[in-house]
Amino acid sequence: MSAFGLDAPTATAPPLPATAQLLAKAGEENFPVALWFLPAKIRHRLLAVYGFARLVDDVGDEGSGAGTAVQLDWLEEDLSRAATGSAVHPLLQGLTPLLVDLGLPLDPFRRLIEANRRDQQVRRYQTFEDLRAYCALSATPVGELVLRIFEAPTAERLAWSDDVCTALQLVEHLQDLGEDARRGRVYLPAEDMARFGCPESDLLAPTASPALREVVAFEIDRSRQLLGPATPLAKSLPVFARLAVAGFAAGGLAAIDAIVKADHEVLAATRRPARGRLLVHLARLAAGSSGGGNR
Repeated sequence: MSAFGLDAPTATAPPLPATAQLLAKAGEENFPVALWFLPAKIRHRLLAVYGFARLVDDVGDEGSGAGTAVQLDWLEEDLSRAATGSAVHPLLQGLTPLLVDLGLPLDPFRRLIEANRRDQQVRRYQTFEDLRAYCALSATPVGELVLRIFEAPTAERLAWSDDVCTALQLVEHLQDLGEDARRGRVYLPAEDMARFGCPESDLLAPTASPALREVVAFEIDRSRQLLGPATPLAKSLPVFARLAVAGFAAGGLAAIDAIVKADHEVLAATRRPARGRLLVHLARLAAGSSGGGNR
């Protein structure tokens, strides 16, 4: 029986990543997905959004071709079922209270699916604006959903959130440059690589070339600027929403610190945010203070 007292549909799911393994990845993110001191209801809602986003991303990242298209199409169908309380997948079932009780729209979830469809078709981005359009599918929907979970979406906050989420996506791309390149995907704008004389082959090297480090430094500065609105955004929110948003942004700033500390070497090792730096940024943002990472 479904949560609405109706028989569950017989729709059969294609092979998908294991739920437990997906949720276990929350601890590997740059940011705290759901701070432990948030109210339980809020933490469960944030984890439900994370679980869906992680599931869709893993399908898009790990697969290719017709099989991935089938998986993504099925997930979009199950998302529609979630809105009526008849989803098949456990992580989609977890979205039903958000869609029905809280009234979250389906569109942000659909954009996350569309981002992973695009990953199957587009593997290079010529300009930053091209990449930003991709982030509008892959990253900014999450910020919108977070604001809606806290019942705090306004036009101004959503605009700030779009910048912050784009920055967080850019930083993750920098952390994963080598891994993405080995999968045939390049998330550095081609115009930026050309500006610093960095060929794509540099992304497959064991260590970052001087040219690649220059590109990374350029993208770090861009990301830091886009993270600037995190301060007014957090400051404008009630306490629990402020802490959650501050946590997300603090993770991005701490990851920037780690990359800068490594002199923009992002191929030899994955540069993860240090807990101490994350807490420093979290405290600053929660207090409504401006400032950025180490330069």
